[in-house]
Amino acid sequence: MNLSEWAKLQGVHPQTAYRWFREGALPVPARQIGRLILVGDLEMSPSTRGSTVIYARVSSADQRADLDRQVSRVGTWATTHGYSIDRVVTEVGSGLNGKRRKFLALLMDPSVTTIVVEHRDRFARFGSEYVAASLEANGRRLVVVDDTEVDDDLVRDMTEVLTSFCARLYGRRAAAHRAAKALAAAQEESDVA
Repeated sequence: MNLSEWAKLQGVHPQTAYRWFREGALPVPARQIGRLILVGDLEMSPSTRGSTVIYARVSSADQRADLDRQVSRVGTWATTHGYSIDRVVTEVGSGLNGKRRKFLALLMDPSVTTIVVEHRDRFARFGSEYVAASLEANGRRLVVVDDTEVDDDLVRDMTEVLTSFCARLYGRRAAAHRAAKALAAAQEESDVA
C-alpha cells in the first residue's frame, strides 16, 4: 500500500509518515518508485502477496485448440520457475481490441499481483509496455515467458491494424477478407516497383 494509506490506518498524519520515511525512521519497510512510496513487507514473493494468473489469448475461434497448448506451455514454465498459479484466464479476441472483457477484469482486479503470458503480443498487440509500467507502479507485474521478437511480427502487426481498420469501415464479417486483399494488392505493387 502507499504511504498515505498506511499513515491513515496507523492514525499518523501523512506528512509525519513522509518525514519518518525521509529520516529512515519509518517502522515498516518502504521503497520509493517515482513519486509513489510503497509500504509493507517488500521481501515477500509475488505469489504470497496476491494471486498469480496465467493469461492466454488467441485471435480467432479457429485457433481455439492452440489455447490449451499455450496454457500448458506457460503453466509448465511457471511451475518450474517457482510460481504458484492461482487461476487461468483464457480469451478469444484480437490483441487490438481494447474491450476484451476478461482482459479488462484481470487488469482491474487488485488481488492479481502477477500476470504470466507466453508472448507479449498475447497480452496486447500494441502498448503492452505501458500496461506493464502501470502494473509495476501499482506493485503488480507482467511476466513474459518468451520475450523474443518473432521475425514476422511487423507483417502480423500490419495485418492486425488493417483488419481492425477494415472492421470499423466495412463491418466485422468481411474485415479479415478485405485486409488480406489489401495486403495482396500492396505486395503486388511492391513487386512491380
